[in-house]
Order: sequence, then structure tokens, then C-alpha cells
Amino acid sequence: MRDHPRSAHPPHPHVWTGRATNRMQWLLALIGAACVTLGIVLAVDSTWTTGVAPLAMAVVGCIAAGLLVLFGTLAFVHVALRVDEDHLEVRCGHMGVPRRRIPLSHVAGAEFVPHVTPRHWGGWGYRWRPEKGTAVVVRRGEGLVLSLWDGHTFTITVDDAEAAVRVIRDRLRPHRPGPVH
Repeated sequence: MRDHPRSAHPPHPHVWTGRATNRMQWLLALIGAACVTLGIVLAVDSTWTTGVAPLAMAVVGCIAAGLLVLFGTLAFVHVALRVDEDHLEVRCGHMGVPRRRIPLSHVAGAEFVPHVTPRHWGGWGYRWRPEKGTAVVVRRGEGLVLSLWDGHTFTITVDDAEAAVRVIRDRLRPHRPGPVH
């Protein structure tokens, strides 16, 4: 077996994938499931004596709040990033929704950010702030910021964000402005 000299940056695979996970979101999902369970228990085995309308409101309220919390948190338990030769795709949660696909021809640059925090974006999830741009934030930590040719930015929390930035930068094509009239 021959030893090969190691380069500072190994060659990039045809498709680069990465992800980030927030285990804390599972606790919130459990709370949502508990609310749904409470609503079902109230509907099936209730000794509610003040009338049907308050019982129905309690059942519907518990189930609706529980489903909102459950699906809202499960959608952002993790984010998956995929970079191929022409596109960057971001998928959230187990169903991959919301999803955003950005052609690399729309990307002007990529930057590594060591500290992305949900607090700076107003919480976890798919976020938009006029002064900061758009972000998918599922946990605190490293991420990347894409500068798009239209002047917008897109921030993504992902493990090994430095490698993602290298791959994206290597695949960017020079921007060719249109004809000037």
C-alpha cells in the first residue's frame, strides 16, 4: 500500500451533502404530542359537567395547539444541504419541506460563519428579516451565508460549514453581466 501525500483540501465529491440537527426540538415535539393526547382523552373519557360547548372548545384547542407545536417543531428538527454541480438545495425536517433550490449561477459568494444563533433570527425555523435576509436555523453553531446576485443573503446552519463553503466557491462560475444599453 502506497502513501499518498495529503493536500490541504481534498478533491470535492460530485455531490456534497451535509446536515444539522437540533435534538432539543424533540422535547417540543413531545409536548405537542402530549397536547394532542390530552385533547383525545378529554373527547373520549371526560367527566366535563359544564356543557358540550366548553368541552368541544377544550378538545379542539388541545388538539389544534398540539398539532401546531408537533408539526412546527418536527419540520425543523434537522436541515439537509445538498450541493451538486449546478444547484444548492436545502430541505427541512423529515418530509423535506420547506425546501429551497438555488441555482449556483444565482450565487455571488459563500462565507463561513462560526456563530449562527436562533436568537439573532427570532427563533428556530425558516426565517426572514429585512435587514439580514433569509435563513434556515435549526441550532446554534456554525453555518454559511450565501450572497446572491440579486443582493439578498441566505443563511443555513449546517455541520462542517467550512467544507460546504469550499465546495460552493469551487463551483461558482464568474458572473457575466448582461449587455449594457
